[in-house]
Amino acid sequence: MDLGDHVRTTGGALKNWIIAQLQDSLAVAALWLIGLYLLKVPWAPFWALLAAALQFVPHVGPALGMIGPALTAALSWKDWEHPLYVLILYAAIVVVDGFLLQPYIMKRTAKVPIWASILTPLVLGILIPFWGVLLAPPLLAVLYAYKARQNLQEVPPRRPGPGPG
Repeated sequence: MDLGDHVRTTGGALKNWIIAQLQDSLAVAALWLIGLYLLKVPWAPFWALLAAALQFVPHVGPALGMIGPALTAALSWKDWEHPLYVLILYAAIVVVDGFLLQPYIMKRTAKVPIWASILTPLVLGILIPFWGVLLAPPLLAVLYAYKARQNLQEVPPRRPGPGPG
């Protein structure tokens, strides 16, 4: 494998990862939009787009995306119940995204197994607290791209067999 092959393999894996991340962000935006509309939170489309953009920042981004809708709900209704509903919505979105959407999208787009996309960020988050969680998804995409490339190289070419006679 020469340098060009490494660049193509790594670049392709990172491209697939960014596509998966964009798809995940759009899915999270849709969940926020539906939930905020159901809760009648003002500026629901804005908060959904902001949540989609902040989805790129692991762990901190989704929490930051929740602050605006919670404050808006508190200021609009001047009670504690509506912000609590926004917090419940946030918790539901985080669980659905973390355990269902992200692993499924990473498996489909970047060919990363579901178990690896759940377990690796947890392990790297413990070993390298901030950077491990941040770097785990793209590193997994690159690792599994090289693994797939290696598997393709190990498959022996088929010899043409005798034709129908």
